[in-house]
Amino acid sequence: QVQLVESGGGLVQAGGSLRLSCAASGRTASDYAMGWFRQAPGKEREFVAVISRKSSSTSYADSVKGRFIISRDITKNTVYLQMVSLQPEDTAVYYCAARLGPVTVRSSEYMYWGQGTQVTVSS
Repeated sequence: QVQLVESGGGLVQAGGSLRLSCAASGRTASDYAMGWFRQAPGKEREFVAVISRKSSSTSYADSVKGRFIISRDITKNTVYLQMVSLQPEDTAVYYCAARLGPVTVRSSEYMYWGQGTQVTVSS
């Protein structure tokens, strides 16, 4: 019912910025909470940020709070992750995910996933 495609990843130097986009398609895509997760080589997937269906609430991992901002454009069924002050530890594949119902930080509760976009931050 929901298809997700991430874009905007790339190579950036420490201190730089990137904006990731997640294009969602489907009749009821705007009714889903949307989240961002990331996975670095050799590490488990971790929560980054999530935004509610009505964009009324957001939540962030402590590691990115104050540096990343999640937002969504309901008219375009697109969610964004604006990332500033990027650090090498932010290097990972970033995944967009969607779920029905309230926001959650548990990846297992998201039913739809994109294929990911690589973000690499050099020292």
